[in-house]
Amino acid sequence: MHPIHLMPKPAGSMCNLNCAYCYYLEKKHLYAQTARQEMSDALLEKYIKEYISLQPSDNVLFTWHGGEPLIRPMAFYEKALRLQEKHANGKLIENALQTNGTLLTENWCKFLKNNNFLVGISIDGTEEMHDRYRVAKSGRGTWKQVMRGVELLRRFAVDWNALAVVNDYNAHYPTEFYRFFKSIDCAYLQFTPIVERFHRHPDGRLLASPIEGLTTAEMASFSVGAKDWGNFLCGVFDEWIKTDVGSTFVQIFDSTLAGWMGVPGGLCTMAATCGHATAIEHNGDVFSCDHYVFPEFKLGNLNKQTLAEMLYSEEQVEFGANKRKLLTAQCRACEWRFACNGDCPRTRIAASENGEMGHPYLCEGWKHYFAHVAPAMDFMKQQLLRGLPPADIMKLPSPLSPM
Repeated sequence: MHPIHLMPKPAGSMCNLNCAYCYYLEKKHLYAQTARQEMSDALLEKYIKEYISLQPSDNVLFTWHGGEPLIRPMAFYEKALRLQEKHANGKLIENALQTNGTLLTENWCKFLKNNNFLVGISIDGTEEMHDRYRVAKSGRGTWKQVMRGVELLRRFAVDWNALAVVNDYNAHYPTEFYRFFKSIDCAYLQFTPIVERFHRHPDGRLLASPIEGLTTAEMASFSVGAKDWGNFLCGVFDEWIKTDVGSTFVQIFDSTLAGWMGVPGGLCTMAATCGHATAIEHNGDVFSCDHYVFPEFKLGNLNKQTLAEMLYSEEQVEFGANKRKLLTAQCRACEWRFACNGDCPRTRIAASENGEMGHPYLCEGWKHYFAHVAPAMDFMKQQLLRGLPPADIMKLPSPLSPM
């Protein structure tokens, strides 16, 4: 039995911000009859109990997500911790929470520190980069409020990392982007490309699911272009490899090196198969993936079925296997398949060179990136195989041409 990661949405899609590119805000339309999206105490306990029991290892990670999870009061998470302790059955329980950072207070930071939460902060770079799309409901930028939250986390020594969305704007400034995160002492950086299409639904939803409108949906203007994505990755990598290998951890670079080593990395988008990272909504609805919260990818409801029945169902197994099974011929023949594995299936909305639909939208960018970093990755791989530190690459006269 493989491990699973089920991302809970204790406040559903509710959020105090109105980020222009957010893929989750509009999920409220799926629950239009619900006055307030809040996970009940009974459902919370059922989820925690089953989630812990399903994990094959002795370490269990809960990642609270949204919407904005801090919309729920501290009492909710205090209850969750008591329930985790009640049902731990000897396992080590850890918690992480992804937040926009604007609702953090001293009391929240004390709670997060005292209970060893890892906090992910959503921030897209400098003030100009961030405020381009991450705005409050008033339309005003939120960078100053987020930075206040970051300072609180640092003051109370809460473990945190940053998650940035790479879009059509900040992708053009990789050097400034990376240097900003260094300036705020961010030691763990994740970033993800935004790729969305518009496809109107009768219930008011605007974004297309990965299987809708493959030839008719309109690309969202904030989506990062394939070439820009590749240039961005190369630009950030060139900054990182000069002085920060082993001290600043960039998830995409770590996962790339894992692919070079032939072992699983931390990014599901680079894995050969998927389906192990699911989402549970406030009312118990379970979906195949956090980015697949669409009616056609609903696996069931925890009030009516067990997690095991849904997460290990034939439907979900097929969903995960399809990542490898449905690769285009161009992907299957690609020299970088071992590292890329066709990217996330939700981005397979383009046509391949031979006109085959279902090809990764960001393919050109990924290929440029892998070719650019290959010499460095080859060197770091050999270092690891010899039991030596990859960080030795920084001692070379030219880190990108070590061989």
